[in-house]
Formats: sequence, structure tokens, C-alpha cells
Amino acid sequence: MINQDYKAMLGAKNIIRNLSEYATARGKEIGYENVFDFSLGNPSVPAPEIFTDTMIKMLRDENPMKLHGYSPTLGDPSYKEAIAASLNRRFGMDYTAEHIFPTTGAAGAISHAVRAVTKPGDTVLTIAPFFPEYKPYVEGAGCKLKIVPANTDTFQINTEEFERMLTQDVMAVLINTPNNPSGIAYSTSTLRYLADTMTRKAEEFGHPIYLISDEPYREIVFKDADAPYVSTFYKNTLSCYSFSKALSLPGERIGYVAVNPKADDAEFIVPMCGQISRGTGHNCPPSIIQQAVGKVCDITSDLSVYETNMNIIYDTLVDIGFSVVKPGGTFYILPKALEEDSVAFCNKAKEYDLILVPADNFGAPGFFRMAYCIDTEKVERAMPRLRQFAKEVYGLG
Repeated sequence: MINQDYKAMLGAKNIIRNLSEYATARGKEIGYENVFDFSLGNPSVPAPEIFTDTMIKMLRDENPMKLHGYSPTLGDPSYKEAIAASLNRRFGMDYTAEHIFPTTGAAGAISHAVRAVTKPGDTVLTIAPFFPEYKPYVEGAGCKLKIVPANTDTFQINTEEFERMLTQDVMAVLINTPNNPSGIAYSTSTLRYLADTMTRKAEEFGHPIYLISDEPYREIVFKDADAPYVSTFYKNTLSCYSFSKALSLPGERIGYVAVNPKADDAEFIVPMCGQISRGTGHNCPPSIIQQAVGKVCDITSDLSVYETNMNIIYDTLVDIGFSVVKPGGTFYILPKALEEDSVAFCNKAKEYDLILVPADNFGAPGFFRMAYCIDTEKVERAMPRLRQFAKEVYGLG
């Protein structure tokens, strides 16, 4: 008999993918330029030219066996050394190559991190709003995911609920900053609170509580945002990163786990990730992409368009009368819908060819997400349509 758990997952629809497919189909009818698709978080700027040049040079000049051969189980040494050196320069850390484990994107990093610091039956705590794929990552490791309700005033941590839910069975806390879907970066004061609370609770419970920090939007931070590096606050932090956004390489699936050198049992976690890979069939990202990204890991694409787009949308939303917290980074914004049922709100928006994502699955019912990783020209053309929708349906604007 086939696995019934995975079979049951087939019935769970991915609302973002469904909306993106709807937008594509609608575009075939009226021209995609006339569909204002804010559904999918796919980077809209090209990879930096230096990355392309590096790949071309490597393919032309390097030994093909080096480029295309198997990398070691624990990853390509040059990539690991480059990542450690970059993090140390930028954030005052003391990583070595032995603290870095290459993964297929941040998803692979989180999956390895969860398995490394929990056992089946343990609880992992995450904080709403959160990325819905955390559920299969955590449950796939045999753990239970519990969700701290959102602080919808600021989208920082709901401290009262966090302390209530941080119980003896919690072995890891999974956070995402800057955050998908809210765009909020956890502030210095939030991270100090988180570190102090987890340290106190770990001492009370008599076991470590690891912080798994999901950081693929780390480089997309806007002017004046307070967005510090999480691992500087709490020793038992595993930083999970992807170059999907910083280098606009989502399809290359390259990231890493960085284990804080001060973490309990830090010397075992990366080798354990190698053993986890044996059981999951991960077996390292491709050799060539590790080598190439290692050479350009301090570079980013031109990410400025995301802040430009955010300001246009935020100013328009506020002017219309939406309740919305201004993002500090990413390419997402999470306004409150103009009615309690955000699914109904987004369905009504579709009649105006505005493709918005209800945030119920993100743990924020009554809100909706806009992914503004699209051309600024299209963002500007979408704003009159948003005003029209709010005025004709809800009498605002």
C-alpha cells in the first residue's frame, strides 16, 4: 500500500500556486500585462553580472572533473570557507568551515536543522505570521509544530503567548526575519527578549532550546530598518540561509546551515547534518553552484527596486484607508483586508484582476499578502485598480 500520509497531502491545495496559475490563465485571455499578479514571491531582478561572468569563466577554464564531480558529504570546502569568512567579516562572528553545511536552499537548511536538534515527538514553536511550508518541514521530522498567535499591531513577537507556549516539550523555536509574509524584521529589542526568554526557560527545563533562524531575505532590508543578525544574540542559533533572493538564484537551490560556534554540541551538528542527508537523499547541492556562489557570496543583485515598490504600495494603501504595518524588508506586505473574511476579499479583488493572497494559511486570518517582486511600472499601473476596487466594493479611497 502506498504511503497514506503523503497521499492525504495531495488534497491540500497550495493557494499561492493556485492563484499564480489563475493569473497565468487569465493573462492568456486579456494579456498578462493587464493582470496585476501579487501572488508569487519569485525574484524579479537578474542575477548580478559578476555571477554570470564567474560561471562562464569557470566553465571555460576550470577542470571539468572539479566542476562536475561529487562534492564531499559535508560540502565543498571552498564554499564553506567563503561563507564562514563572509559572515565573520559582516557580523563579527567566529565561524569556521566546520560550522557551515551546504544545502539545497533555505528549505533544505531548515529541514536539516530541525532534524539535528529534535527527535520525533518533540515540539517546535514558530511565530505567526509564518511560512506555511514549515508544517511539512517539521512534521516530516516527526515533530509537532505549534504556532504562537500573531501580534497584528506590529508583527513583532506576541510575548505573552510566546512565554505561555514555550513549554518543557519545546526543543526548538523556528523564526523568520525579515518575515514572509509581513515584511517585518525582528528588532534588536525583540531579539534580546527572545534570547533572554529562551535562555531562562532552557535553564528552568534543564535542556537546550535551539533557535532555528530562517533568513533568506537577510539582504533585502530597507532604509532605517532595525534588522540585526540573529546569531549574535543567542548562542544556540542555527542560521538557515538561501541565495535565492540576494543573488536572484531561486532555481539554483543553494543555501546553508551556519551553526553558532558557541552552541551546545556545535562540533557535532554539521557532521550530523551529513548523516541526516544519508537518510533523506539530500547528498549536497551541485558542485558547480557551490564553487561559483562561494566566489561571489559578498555580492547581491540590485535589490533597490523592492524598496521602491514597497513605498509605492504602502503609501497607496495608507491613502486609501487600509490598516497596514510598514515592512522593513523582503518583497512582501501584509495589509488587513477590508472585511473579516480575507478569502472573500481576495476573491472579490480577482474581479478587478488584482491577484492577492489571503493570509489565513500564514497564521494571519483577516489579512492578505502582496508580493511586489514585479516591475515598478506594473506596480504603478496596479494602484489605480486597487483604488477602484476599494472604492466600488467597500466605499473607500
